[in-house]
Amino acid sequence: MPVDARRLVRKMRGGAQAHLLEASDGKYYVVKFSNNPQHRRILVNEWIAAVFLRHLGLASPGPAIVRLNQEFLEANAEVYLQLGRERRAPAVGWHFGSRFPGDPARTVVYDFLPDTLLDKVENVAEFAGVLAFDKWAANADSRQAIFFRARLNPPQPERLGFVAQMVDNGYVFDGPHWRLADSPVQGLYFRPLVYTRVRGWADFEPWLERIRHFPGEIVDQAVKQIPPAWLEDEGGELENLLDRLLVRVNAWRT
Repeated sequence: MPVDARRLVRKMRGGAQAHLLEASDGKYYVVKFSNNPQHRRILVNEWIAAVFLRHLGLASPGPAIVRLNQEFLEANAEVYLQLGRERRAPAVGWHFGSRFPGDPARTVVYDFLPDTLLDKVENVAEFAGVLAFDKWAANADSRQAIFFRARLNPPQPERLGFVAQMVDNGYVFDGPHWRLADSPVQGLYFRPLVYTRVRGWADFEPWLERIRHFPGEIVDQAVKQIPPAWLEDEGGELENLLDRLLVRVNAWRT
């Protein structure tokens, strides 16, 4: 369900110049604009990656389509893109939102943890799973993740612990190039500690098996939810890309 932008919280770091916005549903989203400096296709990549990661059972923020109208832009003059010396307003219309894990005034989110805490992240094994995804989806960026404290579910006694979410997936499919290039270092998280428990192929399960049997209907579902303005006249090119992606799955089965 699309939501409307209501208030700027702060600007975010990164080449896409995303902004953290409060939306009409009372939740907060890191929003990448369709006219961001990296390319409109980044939004398509983010949406598809979000749907795929959730199907694979890998922790990632919930996606949303966030609408910016002219009234919001006029009331929030600090919402803009900096292109050299030029300030450019985001386009009126639909943009990609990545759900922030809670209220920014109360929830502390980290993009770095010291080794003593990183090794204790509850879902650290998912870094192996998302590496399999990043290799499959040709993520040309290094793996990005955030960490925050959350209440842990049974069977553990209820307690707080650090969890990771896999974020910033705009450079899957080699970013705006929409190609499935391969590189030994693509998709790796910059802290090797997260891979110390990996000893063999079995440590990439169950995610590797889920990729091998990735259902075409999930691909179709993801594409149908993309706003036409993000695709313009490139729907056929996206379809060809995703067909090639599923061919890679077939190759992994042999």
